[in-house]
Amino acid sequence: MTATQHPSTKQDILNYLLKQSKATAQELAESLDISPQATRRHLKDLQEEGLIEHEVVRVGMGRPNYFYRLSSAGRAQFPGRYDDFAVSLLGTLADSIDKKQFNDILRKQWERKAQEYRDRVGTGSLADRVARLVELRQAEGYMAEYHPIEAENGLPRYIITEYNCAISHIAETFPTVCGHELEMFTIALEGCQVERTHWMVGGEHQCGYLVREHP
Repeated sequence: MTATQHPSTKQDILNYLLKQSKATAQELAESLDISPQATRRHLKDLQEEGLIEHEVVRVGMGRPNYFYRLSSAGRAQFPGRYDDFAVSLLGTLADSIDKKQFNDILRKQWERKAQEYRDRVGTGSLADRVARLVELRQAEGYMAEYHPIEAENGLPRYIITEYNCAISHIAETFPTVCGHELEMFTIALEGCQVERTHWMVGGEHQCGYLVREHP
């Protein structure tokens, strides 16, 4: 069963845990506006399906807190995991040519992708271009969103957040593939400065990018 086949409340719980990394039943109930009893019932069902797991955290002499998070099977429910063929193909390629040639091929691929993004993002305000880039990433299987933050020196700034990796299966074996996303976004959003704020490869639960116009 895929995540999209779950009743909407269960899917909301999975989406929330994907974004927040972990949460208590009370936090879920309050954030999703459902009763604590219903929340615990859904959590029990999701645990039985192997899609979430929990840890017990004790603070002082009070009752322990139960924090819930997605299991590896739960993360795999979200779209965008390529099959093993791509990993196998890259492995064969890496074994067949030298490291420089392999890296050159990967560079040409991300440069081509960056140009595709740039062409499809087009021109317009930074807000329009960021919104379009996020739409493109969503179409590729990323759970992506963006929001504005306080302007700097009168120039707008935005945060792009991606809560899953659509190429996670590949990135686990070839982490350098993910390393080029920063460069891709910089090319796609011409005239902007892009900084990485969070990175799944570094152990964080999301990837984040700060986008600002060059003065």
